[in-house]
Amino acid sequence: MGHFIDGGNFAFRSVINSNFVDKSGLLNILNKNIDTENRFMCISRPRRFGKSVAAKMAYAYYDRKSDSKELFEGLEITKSPDYEKHLNKYPTIFIDWNTFAQIPDKDKLKEAQHCIIADLKKSYPFLEEQNYLSKALTEINENTGDRFVLIIDEWDMLVRDVEKDVQDEYVDFLRSMFKSYNANNVFLLVYMTGILPIIKIKTQSALNNFVEYSIIDPIDTAKYYGFTDEEVNVLCKEHNMNFDLMKHAYDGYIIGEQKSMFNPYSVMQSILRKNYNSFWSKTASFMAIESYINTDADQVRTKIIEMMNGGEVIIEPASFRNDMKNIRSCDDVLTLLAHLGYLSYNPETQKVKIPNTEVSVEFRNAVREAGWNELSKAVGQSKQLLDDTIELKKDKVARAFDDYHFEASSLLEFNDENSMRCAITLAYYAAKPFYKIFHELPTGKGFADMVFIPLPTTPFPAIVVELKYDKSADSAINQIKRKDYPKSLKGFSKKIVLCGINYNKSTSKHEVEMEVIEGE
Repeated sequence: MGHFIDGGNFAFRSVINSNFVDKSGLLNILNKNIDTENRFMCISRPRRFGKSVAAKMAYAYYDRKSDSKELFEGLEITKSPDYEKHLNKYPTIFIDWNTFAQIPDKDKLKEAQHCIIADLKKSYPFLEEQNYLSKALTEINENTGDRFVLIIDEWDMLVRDVEKDVQDEYVDFLRSMFKSYNANNVFLLVYMTGILPIIKIKTQSALNNFVEYSIIDPIDTAKYYGFTDEEVNVLCKEHNMNFDLMKHAYDGYIIGEQKSMFNPYSVMQSILRKNYNSFWSKTASFMAIESYINTDADQVRTKIIEMMNGGEVIIEPASFRNDMKNIRSCDDVLTLLAHLGYLSYNPETQKVKIPNTEVSVEFRNAVREAGWNELSKAVGQSKQLLDDTIELKKDKVARAFDDYHFEASSLLEFNDENSMRCAITLAYYAAKPFYKIFHELPTGKGFADMVFIPLPTTPFPAIVVELKYDKSADSAINQIKRKDYPKSLKGFSKKIVLCGINYNKSTSKHEVEMEVIEGE
């Protein structure tokens, strides 16, 4: 079942022949860790963030049976003085746990070791019959002196969502491989990639000799998984794509010192399909973690609502045990969502947020499937509300807000203008794919409560919303005009919709006044 040692560079050749973005500088980090105390490396990132591409690249680079010089020609790594020192020099083992995806979880580990050892025997015929990979590698090392580069892709497949006995057996296997007295003799470098960091036993990593490079703390690997602004800008120019639309849809991740990182899979799919739809979320359903977002439900719901409103919330990621079977608190849930790529973590503020439009669409689906009925109904009505606003149907807009107030009263308490602003933002959730939405935007002679600026190619008008609490909708429209809020919006669309909304506390009703003015 596969070729595991010195298997060639064919996989990386396919990558190079595609729209390859040069991430070969990562090899400098791997090279400096060879045969050092930092030789054991675990990189965790969300799905489709380039982990497998990097693993294929490392395999092609180190594999002693390959001649990969042509593949790396012109790439960043060739500028390194150590480039040729390590190029195709080592016996290299590549294990992709997806190879064994069809085998029942309880049999995966046994079958994998059997297959890998059988392949090793082709290169080392003296190898005795053996059930344990760690012993087989030790035997090879003792007989030949060979020391290995080991690359494991999807290392966490057997800890993510499996029974505890399977998980425990796998952790024991990893400890026997990498924590044994002779692991330093056997391995020159171990490079593991996965979605989750290494599972914790109590508060300590199960493999505490590994250096971990996670989306929470990437150390010096930040720019090598995901695309930077500069890289996406180059791709957009090469393929005649709109950078602003790309950024709105797929940007928003903060990874270490990289303040603006794109989901690479979605960028490449956008280029291939010539649109800006949601792609990455289709690779793994948010619904698979429905049970998690109902853990510590009141707290999780409150914080997710705040993020759906465009806010950020503080989390404490250190409590998470890197184990999807042990989700105990709101912090655990939100940290897991960050590791999975559904939230972006800012290490400077220790806050998380929904990164982009692509993921915001998935949150809309999630609240429906999670049984959050009031929130789901409110968000579900959002597209009709947007259409009615654009068409100046003020009576329908007012009734929609009355209904929304009733449905959302258990979610957001309408006790002041700020609460009202949060509710209005949630009500216009469907506008996110079409608009850049700003709060308290400086325009004209003051700050507009909400401004909707249409994205390039979006046919909808710009919208200025002014909110009043226990006053009048007319006074909201008058303030928009008096302070000339639309002034800085002219040029974004041919017309600008002015929307004044007042909430009457005594009647629990909304009053809406609307009009349209020329833009361009």
